[in-house]
Amino acid sequence: MITLGVRDLAAAIAFYENGLGFPRMDSPPEVAFFTLNGSWLGLYGREALAEDAQVSPDGSGFQGIALAHNVESEREVDEVVAQAIAAGGELVKKPQSVFWGGYSGYFKDPDGYLWEVAHNPLFWVGPKDKDQ
Repeated sequence: MITLGVRDLAAAIAFYENGLGFPRMDSPPEVAFFTLNGSWLGLYGREALAEDAQVSPDGSGFQGIALAHNVESEREVDEVVAQAIAAGGELVKKPQSVFWGGYSGYFKDPDGYLWEVAHNPLFWVGPKDKDQ
């Protein structure tokens, strides 16, 4: 589970639940939980990840972590990034083809957490189909 510390719980809930459409679970009023389609941990060099997001690695623009949401197509990357911006997120890096062969873009949520939305045509990151 990933837990984010947010400045305004109601605003953060609205961003993730209404803006991005994450399904909210029953939760006590002081916390909110959302179900996701599994999770992954990626380890990547700090300097390289900051460079990929086109932000400073010194901590002023980059806190050493980026959350990633992997989708099925380049079109879906564009849609999710646009959805996040419409919900109050801040565009950090427009979706584009990237050096590792995929397509991705970055946004910050209202609390400044950095999210990458990516399509990786080299291997699927997500729940397995029944046929796999």
